[in-house]
Amino acid sequence: MPQTPHTEKHFTSGEVVRDVVIGMADGLTVPFALAAGLSGAVATTNIIVTAGIAEIAAGSIAMGLGGYLAGRSDVEHYDKEYVRELYEIDKMLEHEKDEVVEILENYGLTEAESTPIVDSLATRPKDFADFMMRFELGLEKPDPRRALQSGATIGGAYIFGGIIPLIPYILLTELRPALLWSVGITVIALFVFGYIKGTFTGSSPLKSAIQTCLIGSVAAGVAFMVAKLISE
Repeated sequence: MPQTPHTEKHFTSGEVVRDVVIGMADGLTVPFALAAGLSGAVATTNIIVTAGIAEIAAGSIAMGLGGYLAGRSDVEHYDKEYVRELYEIDKMLEHEKDEVVEILENYGLTEAESTPIVDSLATRPKDFADFMMRFELGLEKPDPRRALQSGATIGGAYIFGGIIPLIPYILLTELRPALLWSVGITVIALFVFGYIKGTFTGSSPLKSAIQTCLIGSVAAGVAFMVAKLISE
């Protein structure tokens, strides 16, 4: 009897989602808080837009560079550990074989069942090292291109998120209406972003949306009050 092929569907873009979350979270919150703070100091919309754009430019570069350097560090760390594993396999083979047996025993295999696997790995040092990297150290080989992609994604998401709170200040000349519209638009954006983030990360979308809104609103509110108190 013909059977329908089983197709497993897994979400495989976790790293991209993580980068977007990092960029958007700060992009929405920091310029929003900056604009609200400057509004509390009775600045003009032109000053807020200028300061906001300068902050977005600096913030996106800093965040993007941070993402790039983190990606490069992952690659360098993996390569260093891989070389160390190859050295240990070459110089301390019996010890490494014992470690593999111990690992396999944790998965329910007996020593007798593990021995042929260990002996087979011992004849293939690179496969042996790959096994140890994954199952002893818990490290997956990172894609060397991820560093640049991560930096670009984080920086781009920061810019996209940062522009949203500034739109009312760009379109309106009066400070108070611009502030009110900025608050409204950004709170909605924070809610939507938090909901989508929760959907992708597996947490409660509504809970994630509320938390994201609260964090952004508190940051903006504190910045507004501090600037207001200092300017008086």
